[in-house]
Amino acid sequence: MSAPEFSHIVTLADAAQGRTVRIEAGDAVRAAIAKRLDLAALDRFVVTAEVRAVAGGIAARGAIEAAVVQSCAATALPVPAKLAEPFDLRFLKGAEPVVDPDEEIEISDGDCDILPLEDDRIDIGEAAVQTLSLALDPFPRHPDADRILAEKGVLSEDQAGPFAALAKLRGKPGA
Repeated sequence: MSAPEFSHIVTLADAAQGRTVRIEAGDAVRAAIAKRLDLAALDRFVVTAEVRAVAGGIAARGAIEAAVVQSCAATALPVPAKLAEPFDLRFLKGAEPVVDPDEEIEISDGDCDILPLEDDRIDIGEAAVQTLSLALDPFPRHPDADRILAEKGVLSEDQAGPFAALAKLRGKPGA
């Protein structure tokens, strides 16, 4: 496996004194992240975090700021967006659960922000990229998508759905 595009390592020793991290991705790194996340463009990507040691590991609290361009899910037109997403992560020793693959487990919201601490170090850059990937709109839609689709003859859900046929029947005399 190759190294992440936006790697920035913080060790447990660094976190012991508490540390503010601010990193901004350059052109080549943003292009690599955009390719990985299937973005049309990533025009800005900045992470700011307060990193400190906590019992059993490292805590990182901060936010990402990004200017992204996604492709519309319906038309492939560019959909620009500005994102500001906070995060509050804990990287803990032994946080990797041992789970029976046949056993059903429930995960609380708090459990989602706990990650394993490996070799007394974290990659705050990679954590930021993952935060960005979760903040993206899974189905971006261009503001003109409905109009463009209608011009091309694509029916909307209201026009083509099962209730559209019933609505047409209601309007016919003798039906």
